[in-house]
Amino acid sequence: MRFKKTNRTIHKWASIAISLPLLVVLITGILLLVKKEFSIIQPPTAKGISTQPSIPFEQVLIIAKSVEEAQILSWNDINRLDVRPSKGITKIRSNNSVEIQIDSSTGEILHVAERNSELIESIHDGTFFEKNANLWLMLPLSFIVLVISVTGIILFIQPYIKNKKHRRR
Repeated sequence: MRFKKTNRTIHKWASIAISLPLLVVLITGILLLVKKEFSIIQPPTAKGISTQPSIPFEQVLIIAKSVEEAQILSWNDINRLDVRPSKGITKIRSNNSVEIQIDSSTGEILHVAERNSELIESIHDGTFFEKNANLWLMLPLSFIVLVISVTGIILFIQPYIKNKKHRRR
């Protein structure tokens, strides 16, 4: 009887402790799963003229500098370049989360928009709150979810084991 009560107590308090962080992870996870369906989360990918990239990276930087809201002055202001030959585009992501999509052949700017998926990703993995939160918050959270899962399985199985013992008597 003591094990059953201890198991329930652990299950209850661990569930309460992780409910809010787990809800944040679940909601942001859902948003990340559907991010391509909503342009407010992630801008839709444009399509270029040719599948052969032909503009040099120096020109990519010049084009990126021409987009005022991206606030790009040098390569240090660029978070990521995503070259997609099959789509004929290059995506330039600035450090302030503005995404510029250019035609990889002509250098024409096809689309400029804010990319909110990075914010959602940082909330999801905990780095929004603190740089190393994925280690000191999300890792313990994962272990607590594991404990809740194991204690929940035990709570679920216990009545069946108890009934089986009573039938044998």
